[in-house]
Amino acid sequence: MKLAVLPGDGIGPEISASAIEVLNHLDRIIPLGFSYETHEVGLARLKADGTTFPDSVLEACRAADGIILGPVSHSDYPARAEGGINLSADLRVRLDLYANIRPAKSRLGLPHWGRTPMDLVIVRENTEGFYSDRNMYWGIGEFMPSPDMALSVRKITAQGSSRIARMAFELARERRSKVTAVHKVNVIKVSEALFLREVRKLAEEFPDVAYDEQLIDSMAALLVRDAQRYDVIVTTNMFGDILSDEAAELSGSLGLGGAINASDVHCMAQAQHGSAPDIAGQDKANPVSLILSVAMLLGWLARKHGRRDLARAQELIERAVDTLAADTATRTADLGGKLGTRAYTQALCEEISRLGAMAPA
Repeated sequence: MKLAVLPGDGIGPEISASAIEVLNHLDRIIPLGFSYETHEVGLARLKADGTTFPDSVLEACRAADGIILGPVSHSDYPARAEGGINLSADLRVRLDLYANIRPAKSRLGLPHWGRTPMDLVIVRENTEGFYSDRNMYWGIGEFMPSPDMALSVRKITAQGSSRIARMAFELARERRSKVTAVHKVNVIKVSEALFLREVRKLAEEFPDVAYDEQLIDSMAALLVRDAQRYDVIVTTNMFGDILSDEAAELSGSLGLGGAINASDVHCMAQAQHGSAPDIAGQDKANPVSLILSVAMLLGWLARKHGRRDLARAQELIERAVDTLAADTATRTADLGGKLGTRAYTQALCEEISRLGAMAPA
C-alpha cells in the first residue's frame, strides 16, 4: 500500500516525521508493506511554485491508499487567486471526505474534566454546512451586496445528512449502540429540519441503536456536566468542529485528539490541532494527535481490506500512547512531562516493541 505524506507547515514536518518513524518501527514488528510518497505543500510550496497545493499533489493523494496531512497555516495563506489554497478544505471537498471522525477519550493518569472518564466519538459532516469556503460548486457561499452588509449561505443536503448519519449509526454498533444528533432546529428551522429528517430515517433502519437529539447550546453544556452519557454524536460541519475541540480538551488535551477525514473510498489522517508556528523547529511539539490519527487510518484500512495486521498495529499504537500518558516521565511538556518530540517518539517506539513482544490481547 502507498501512503501520501503531506508534512504541512509549522510543526507539521516534525510531527509527520514522528508518525512515519512509528510506522517504520511497527513495520519491523508487523510487516505492513507501506511505501511513502512525500509531497511538499503549504507555505514552502507557495514560495517555490506559486501555489500551496498543486494539482499534481491532489492527484497523488487520489491515487494513494491513504493520506497523512500535517497541520497547515492556512490562515497565513494569501487569497486563492494568489495561490493560497487551504489544502485541508480542498482535500475534503475534492476527494469527498465527507466524514470527520474525532474520538475524545480520557486516559489513565491524565487529569480530565468531570466526575467520570469520557469516551465518545463525534461524527462531523465535512463538506457543507456553514463552511462557506467549501460548500458551493463554484465560488464561496458568502457575498457582500454593499460595503456594510455581508451575507453567508448555509448548505444542507439530504444526501450529505443521510450518509453522515449512516456512518454514525454503523460506528455506534461497534461501540455502545447510542447515537445523539446535535442541531439547532428551534432557530434554524429549515436546514436543520432537513438534517434531522434524514438522521431520523436512519434511526429507523437501526432499531438496535438508541437514538436521541440535543440542541447545540445544551450539548456544549452537557459535555461539561455529564459527558459519560454520550457515545456517538452526529452533527453538521461547524457544530461538529466546535464540539470536538471542546470534547478533546475536556477529555485531557487537544494534543491527544486523533482524527480522520473519510469517505467510502479515501481516508486522510489529520491532527485536530493547528500548526503552532511559534514552536516550530524547537523539538517541543507533541506528536500524539497525528500519531493517533495515523492509527485511525490503519483501522480504516484494516476494515476496508480485511487486514487484521493493520488492526493489530492500530491497537499497539493506542495501547502504547495510553501507557506513556499514565506516567509523567514519559509525557511531552504540554502534558506536564519533559520529553521533546524526538524523545517522545523514541519512547513510544520502545513501548510498542514491548507490547508487540507480548501475546496479542
